[in-house]
Amino acid sequence: MSDMNYNNCECDQRDSCDCDCKCYCECERCRTLAPNRTTLKCGCPGAVTLPLATVAGTNFTVATVTVDTKGFRKPCIKFEFASNIITTAAVLSLNFQIFKQCKNQLVPIPVGPVWTFSRLVAVTESDSFTFFVCDCDICDAECCTYSVVATVAGVATVGVTSVNNATLSAIVVDNATGC
Repeated sequence: MSDMNYNNCECDQRDSCDCDCKCYCECERCRTLAPNRTTLKCGCPGAVTLPLATVAGTNFTVATVTVDTKGFRKPCIKFEFASNIITTAAVLSLNFQIFKQCKNQLVPIPVGPVWTFSRLVAVTESDSFTFFVCDCDICDAECCTYSVVATVAGVATVGVTSVNNATLSAIVVDNATGC
């Protein structure tokens, strides 16, 4: 397998694109790319405190990261979210979901499933809350901002809740197998 070439077209012209964002370059010059290329991108830690009696449906952005896939062909991104949720005599249910907004998009679109954190009894406690999601539905050379949004579910919150050290990181992998 050492003689296998992974290639990427050098030209910026693409003759045809289909609806699934698969573009085919019609140039003849190709450059060799290293196989299994990866990039790690980490967002800055964030925090948010939910006030007493926060009503259901209220949204909070708890973490973001911007990812540029320029230079990748058929990129796939694994997102990892980690946080520490501290409740003080709180009862609540929070839904977490990743959203992406790329250039020329007016509205962010959801990526992956909804993840739920629930505290059913009014206690003072601290829990780590983590999940990961993959996004392989992205164009080559696309720059997107990904955000983790927490939404209060069910009824209004009781007590005080803080989402601390919320971090979103991305591992971008090149899935190209040839020119």
